[in-house]
Amino acid sequence: MNAFWPVELSEGPIALRPIRVRDQRSWQEVSRRNRDWLRRWEATVPPPRPGFPPGPRPTYRQMVRFLRAEAHAGRMLPFVVTYEGQLVGQLTVGGITWGSMCSANIGYWIDESYAGRGIIPTVVALSVDHCFQSMGLHRIEVCIRPENLPSRRVVEKLGFREEGLRPRYLHIDGGWRDHLVFALTADEVPEGLLARWHGIESHHK
Repeated sequence: MNAFWPVELSEGPIALRPIRVRDQRSWQEVSRRNRDWLRRWEATVPPPRPGFPPGPRPTYRQMVRFLRAEAHAGRMLPFVVTYEGQLVGQLTVGGITWGSMCSANIGYWIDESYAGRGIIPTVVALSVDHCFQSMGLHRIEVCIRPENLPSRRVVEKLGFREEGLRPRYLHIDGGWRDHLVFALTADEVPEGLLARWHGIESHHK
């Protein structure tokens, strides 16, 4: 157990809460329904290098237990995204590093039928504010494939800086893929990222 987890974050009908073992049925149903929508952007396990045995594919329960252990150790915040109480996606704050870096990275996905409603920008803002304001982290990164235009629009709307390309950065959809790096530091959003997002939404109404 640590001081920052478990935690639930919400803004109106949109919320983040810890992933649970009992989410298995709804998580798998949403994942299955969105398989084609998500396949191009989902992390995959690379084939083993010659001389190395293949690693086992974890079950859902094993995945959740691993995520929860990492969360209690202070290295990760594994959330599901809910809308009006229904599971519609996932957001993970990972790679939490303390010491002289005080940073983390964020990854996310959402049910295609809920995309475009401002849900992901809202939960990214909620998680960033938790990292900066409650945990005291300094920097958040989001790494996105250049072709993933919807995901890039999320971070661009929120004012993340594009910092450059990381060649062959992650194994996605069966191959090593380039990723663009977007970042934000706490001093860039003294008012909070959610407040910035609300300002952007109001401006466009």
